[in-house]
Amino acid sequence: MSTLAAPPSPPWHDKRWLWLFSPAIPLVFTGSLLAFLWSGQWWCLLFAPTFVHVLMPLLDLVFGEDFSNPPESAIEPLEQDVFYRQLVWAYVPLQLAGTVFGAWLATTQALPWYAYVALVLSVGSFNGIGIGTAHELGHKRERLDRWMSKIALAPSFYGHFYVEHNRGHHNRVATPEDPASARMGESFWAFLPRSVWGSLRSAWALEKERLSKKGTPVWHIDNDNLQAWALSVFFFGGLLAWLDWPVLVFLVLQALYAASMLEVVNYIEHYGLLRQKDSANRYVRCEPEHSWNSNHLVGNIVLYHLQRHSDHHAHPSRRYQALRHFDAAPQLPAGYAAMITAAYLPSLWFALMDRRVVAHYAGDLDKINMQASARQKLATRWRKQAATKDGQV
Repeated sequence: MSTLAAPPSPPWHDKRWLWLFSPAIPLVFTGSLLAFLWSGQWWCLLFAPTFVHVLMPLLDLVFGEDFSNPPESAIEPLEQDVFYRQLVWAYVPLQLAGTVFGAWLATTQALPWYAYVALVLSVGSFNGIGIGTAHELGHKRERLDRWMSKIALAPSFYGHFYVEHNRGHHNRVATPEDPASARMGESFWAFLPRSVWGSLRSAWALEKERLSKKGTPVWHIDNDNLQAWALSVFFFGGLLAWLDWPVLVFLVLQALYAASMLEVVNYIEHYGLLRQKDSANRYVRCEPEHSWNSNHLVGNIVLYHLQRHSDHHAHPSRRYQALRHFDAAPQLPAGYAAMITAAYLPSLWFALMDRRVVAHYAGDLDKINMQASARQKLATRWRKQAATKDGQV
């Protein structure tokens, strides 16, 4: 783990009450579903995706960035304050209640196709953010937090994330071996299947290895993947028994969208960044320079400081309220909400990010985690640009 000290920062003010907005997300999103039921106006169902892709980027622009860090003396009191844990716990039952209500709407209301799609995106949105909640909970040592993490993953049927992220991604981050670290020149649409299947295979292999060391078969109740997936089966099965088979169509579609929200965040977090190897041919430890960061205030409040990703990788068990900004961390041009929308458009993404990756490594293309199929084209392009800038051509 990194032992770097946090740099001097602007005066810090505890955002204690602002964090209430995090568990309010599923409440507000569910409120938009209630507004549809009350008014019959299908566009009410568009509130959640509109918030994620339009309102959050605008709010990030309005409220700007917060580079302040809690002083060292405040870290332990922040970590020990149960108020912050309770806020994360609160998200989970609200998330589940909203999903159940959305499933009921999908199967009992006569929805035109466009309203149905909007409902899928709405429910998928707070389950996608719910994976972020599961991420915060899954890193903690307390048994309750870890089980709450698995429950938060149940509606997206993405329980293997609990295993792969903690024991796979955190070990292999910013290396070509990590399925969740995107390569320069790799579009999100190419990254998506590689990350999904690679993470699934890795999670199963990690649990098989862990259980084999205990002399336990992989098909066992102690398998964390099976535990998490069983919660999904129980959740989906309960709704199936209540609402009949059409609910499965809805649940699968919203789960696919929720999982895609996680994967697009994975895509932007380490794009093109590469840990170098030491004299023993081992990757150096993960440092702030190996994660893209953003200090945009609104996105960090909604996502439990996930955008302060470097400190998270340096201290995975550190709670969200105590995560810090590092000057050494490369900065995204906008918050996650704006960047995930850009990632869906490869040409826009490459235009925004490739030059930042090259600049981060001072033009040394050999230090970049680059897509093999795009390496020659990218090398030719950037070396030509460097030569032009130096006045050599």
